[in-house]
Amino acid sequence: MALIKHDIPILEYDDSQHAVIMPTHDNLDIKLPSKAVFAFLGDVIETYAESNKNKVEKIAEFISATKVYPVYIVDYEGEDICLCQAPVGSAASTQILDWLIGYGVTKVISSGTCGALAELPENTFLVPTKALRDEGTSYHYLPPSRYVNICSDALYAIEKVFQKCNIPYLECMTWTTDGFYRETREKVMYRKKEGCMVVEMECASLAACAEFRDIKFGQILFTADTLANIDAYDERNWGEDSFEKALYICLDIVHEM
Repeated sequence: MALIKHDIPILEYDDSQHAVIMPTHDNLDIKLPSKAVFAFLGDVIETYAESNKNKVEKIAEFISATKVYPVYIVDYEGEDICLCQAPVGSAASTQILDWLIGYGVTKVISSGTCGALAELPENTFLVPTKALRDEGTSYHYLPPSRYVNICSDALYAIEKVFQKCNIPYLECMTWTTDGFYRETREKVMYRKKEGCMVVEMECASLAACAEFRDIKFGQILFTADTLANIDAYDERNWGEDSFEKALYICLDIVHEM
């Protein structure tokens, strides 16, 4: 299929798998495990790597213009799993995800905070089944559409682990947006009416990249701040109590896949 042109550039789409700059253009001599945890968990990943030196090896680095992201291999329950911190934002995180896929990753579980649009307590775990594409990056990976669905195989593994560990969770639709400071009153009300329970900045683009590259991707979210009352925005504690727990849940899930 040729490039589909449009007056609005973000609605143009080219399904070619080949680009001028490919994810593996740096030609690194590495082969990553097929399974990966690629998560928005702050310094928890670094702390985990430092505390488990006998089971964790740094195999590579993703070098961006502003930061170097270590890429680890973890021996988890006898299986090698790739572990990498994800940068905030659709474009930045999808760039690294595509790079990980290029070097061998085929099954990915991600995790991070989200803003609550419904009345949800802080540190509530949620499993997005689809994401509303209110960002730009996903449109470079999939034709224009309102939503992107999350891989059913990943959802099965996620829900199996939550149920096995007796961890309460909710399924949801998430609103993925680039505009952290453009979540206006009218937009928040509109998204809530449409059925979005939470808002974050990456799920739609990561899911789109995974679908385009034909790999399996799933994500778990946990509530941080809340926009449920648009007249009284509350940062709360940014979901701090769930960061470490989320990492271990992700390792269990991707091990299950």
